Formats: sequence, structure tokens, C-alpha cells
Amino acid sequence: MSDALLVHDLVQRLTGWLSRLMPPGARRDALVAVLTERFEAVDTPVGGAECVSIERCAWTVSRHLTLTFEPGGTARPDTVSPGWPDPDPDVVRARAACVSQVQRLADGTCLISVDDLDPISLAQPYLDAAFTLAQGSARILLDLRANGGGDPATVAHIAGRLLGDTPTQLSEVVYPDRRRQWWTPALPSGTSLRQPVAVLVGPGTFSSGEALAYHLQTRGRVAVVGESTPGAADHITPIRLAPTVLAFLPEAYVVDSITGTNWEGAGVVPDVLSPPGTVIETAVAALR
Repeated sequence: MSDALLVHDLVQRLTGWLSRLMPPGARRDALVAVLTERFEAVDTPVGGAECVSIERCAWTVSRHLTLTFEPGGTARPDTVSPGWPDPDPDVVRARAACVSQVQRLADGTCLISVDDLDPISLAQPYLDAAFTLAQGSARILLDLRANGGGDPATVAHIAGRLLGDTPTQLSEVVYPDRRRQWWTPALPSGTSLRQPVAVLVGPGTFSSGEALAYHLQTRGRVAVVGESTPGAADHITPIRLAPTVLAFLPEAYVVDSITGTNWEGAGVVPDVLSPPGTVIETAVAALR
């Protein structure tokens, strides 16, 4: 038991990485401080429950920080940030880039469900096919209730199909050493869709899924219908803190180009509240 990883040792590694990864400022300082204060004297061995406790404490500052406990893990802890691994193209194609449903309802509504945001280089054919099938519909429901996030370029691509053919700046992402702007792509004239649009959201809408709903809502293009989202606005990266603990840690934050802020902590708040059982009917009624 003397060789067991203890909670205060894990949190020391965690806060060290946060100090390296996050942009400097009050928010990074607050996250390091709240974790240190809560766990610096905790000398119990790390297990699944302890990882959950650390997560919940961190969520008071950053809703996107997560820890995964892997009791059989043997990999070496990271000393440099490895970044995200490339996705398996065959896996992405097998799931149609998480475009799980395109359905034309009896009243002419087109329902499109996108359950994650795979890299745009692989996802674009499936997204373009979905929007092609939406042409001529009376209205569009974009269902993001199971969307756990993904590629910001895919956010920009979908937003562009709804916001217009001319490029529009969506956001700026702030890293410790750089800033990156995200714009919708330039599209051939007449490509973007003009129908009324409702975006369906809920507790399962997370990270870049929230970003898509937020950017469309702040530009007045859509009605957001459903339940509030969790409020995870940081960009994250995987870091192995220990053989048994894989973390996903914030490395940047998003600034919407219209509001000058983001949805961190507050979530995307629907324009029209609706429980899951009636959200489609509520959205259609809102657009009518």
C-alpha cells in the first residue's frame, strides 16, 4: 500500500499540468487554488470515487475537466502534452460521422440528428448529404441532445450551412501562447439553407455541441428548444497523470465574437423550455 498513488500526490500533478496548459489569469489561479485547498491534506489512495470527487470540485471553475480511473493501467505518465490521436477513418465512416438520423416528417419538417462532431475532413460528406436532404423542407430541427462535442471546424461547417454563404466569424479560442479565430466557410451562392431552424439541446449537449447551439443562438438564426446544457466551454487535451488516471484538461477558452463571452458554467439556455418527451412538437410549434 506504501506505493499507492495518494490523492494529494495526484492533485499536485493535476495542478502542475493546469499551470502549464491553461491561459494565465484569475480563472486558472482559482482552479488551482480550489483543488489545492480541498485536497492538499488528503492522503487516501486514489480510486474511482476519489477521481469523481476531484472532478466535482474542479467543475466549480471548469466544467470540462474530467478524470478517468483505469485500475489496470500501466502506461507511463505524460511529461509533454501528446495532443489528440487521429481518429480511425473506418470507425468514423461506419457511424456516418455521427449523423444518426435524417428524417422528413409528415408536416414537411426535416429532423437532423448529429450526435458528435467528428473531424471535418471525414464528416463533411455526411453533413453535406444531410443538408442536401433538408433542401425544400418547411423547417429544420437540428437535434444536438446527444452531441458530446468534437472538432471546432465541424462546428463552423454546420454553422455556415445555416448562417449564410458569406464567411462569418464565430469565435476566438485563447491559448496561453496564441489565439485562433474560427469562421464559417465561404460557400457557393445559394448553398446555405434559409428555412426556419430550431436547435434541440439538453443535458447531453456538451462542449463543441454547446458551442454550435450558442453561436447560432447569439446570431438570432435559430430557436433553441429543450433543456439547459451543462456549460463546458473550455477546449481540452488528454493528459495521463498516472498509470491509472487519464485526465482531460482545459488548455484554452472560447470567446464568442458577438457576446464577448461564452457558456461556461451557465450552459446554453433554451429560448423555449421543453421536456424531452415533447421537444419535437414544441420546436415545430415555436417555428410556426
